Amino acid sequence: MNLLIPNISYCASAISVRGIFEFIWNILTNRVALGLYVLLVLGLIIALIAVMISEESKLAALMNERTKRKTELLSQQIDVHVKNAMGSQPAAAAPAKPSNKPMSVVVEKKQEKKPKAGAPRFYMLDKTDKEMERKERIHFDGEAGLSDICEQFRNFAASRLGLYYDIDDIRRFIAGLGVTHIVIMQGMSGTGKTSLAYAFGEFLQNPSVIVPIQPMWKERTDLVGYYNEFTKRFNETVLLQKMYEANYSEEMYVTVLDEMNIARVEYYFAEFLSLLELPNPDSRYLDVVSDKWDNDPKLLKNGQLKLPDNMWFVGTANNDDSTFSISDKVYDRAMVMNLDRKSAYFEAPYAEGMKLSHERWKELMSAAQTEYGITDRNVRRIRKLDEYMISKFHITFGNRIMKQIRMYVSAFVACGGDELVAIDDIMAKKVMRKLESQNPVYVRKAADGLCTYLDDLFGQDKMPLCKEAIRRIERNS
Repeated sequence: MNLLIPNISYCASAISVRGIFEFIWNILTNRVALGLYVLLVLGLIIALIAVMISEESKLAALMNERTKRKTELLSQQIDVHVKNAMGSQPAAAAPAKPSNKPMSVVVEKKQEKKPKAGAPRFYMLDKTDKEMERKERIHFDGEAGLSDICEQFRNFAASRLGLYYDIDDIRRFIAGLGVTHIVIMQGMSGTGKTSLAYAFGEFLQNPSVIVPIQPMWKERTDLVGYYNEFTKRFNETVLLQKMYEANYSEEMYVTVLDEMNIARVEYYFAEFLSLLELPNPDSRYLDVVSDKWDNDPKLLKNGQLKLPDNMWFVGTANNDDSTFSISDKVYDRAMVMNLDRKSAYFEAPYAEGMKLSHERWKELMSAAQTEYGITDRNVRRIRKLDEYMISKFHITFGNRIMKQIRMYVSAFVACGGDELVAIDDIMAKKVMRKLESQNPVYVRKAADGLCTYLDDLFGQDKMPLCKEAIRRIERNS
């Protein structure tokens, strides 16, 4: 009897524990509990989304701050270089008058008070109209050739600004400006991409406009401004004002799109790309406003402003996780320049800036086409390479690229460079780059044959940049 009592107690306790577990399970799996679980999961998802949005906002703010700091730092570094360089000049050298124009940054004009009825909606453009009426005639330099311009600009950057560039890089930059109004400079940070474009504006004695591109930019209004319905005024940008001023002037203007691929270039710059493709510069009109007011600025025609033929856009591009890849549409219309290393210091003679008119620039480029046109032998070589690329990779140059090759090579040679060096440079950027879109397995197998063909066609090791581009794509594919 005594032996049965513990067994009965054990069974009772087992039944009691089982009942407790069943009771808890019923509570956890009933409809109310399941509803609470769903609400909890939804709450966690919403919280996660909120955190992600907050982090993206912080990242955008950090990127904006980084761009502003970079612009301020660049300006400070240029000022220091100028002071140091000017202090190191011999007493006999008469320093040129420093420009009193600050480096410009696109800034939105804040409108706080609503203007009276009938007030003009443009402030900066109206002010430009008045200033141009009083502007004195500019005397331009007209003797220097392209080779002289390259040498003088290089010495100016070194002696006046403390910026040192290889002479072939200067030639590539000048020749690129002669081919198209869009130049993309890419490479590692700190190699002098922004400084080179800024220095060219200083050399021309017409300071460049520095436009720090913002990550959220998506349309034309981010560059030129927009009409504010509340204030009845147009929020103008410095770029818009400079474009308007350029339409009055014969000077050469340079706009720097700093970190241009931090947003999608083909979004915010789309209208500029389309207009610059038009062969007639007089037909390139950019929409600014959608209507016409009687008191609009003089050069604004039916709400449109002519895209000035004497303005160039130089974009700097970095390739990292914070940037977008640049599309073929942009690359095909632009000239590309790679700055992958800093140039070494050299002793430069003191050099003055130069006032160069847009008309004189066109004359120099036209003369280069006539005097330094690409040789028939190299034309035949390029055609054979075109046939090879079509048969092996289904890649062809096209009329646009062939025209760019002819213009670039003649300008580069007029700048004092070598014809094959120019062909190698532009073929690497315009043709070999297209291999990136091909089947990577096939490119790896065909890379050796293509490099050998280049040696057979142009001469042993005469196309190092093309072969370097092929090998880089081979490694990355």
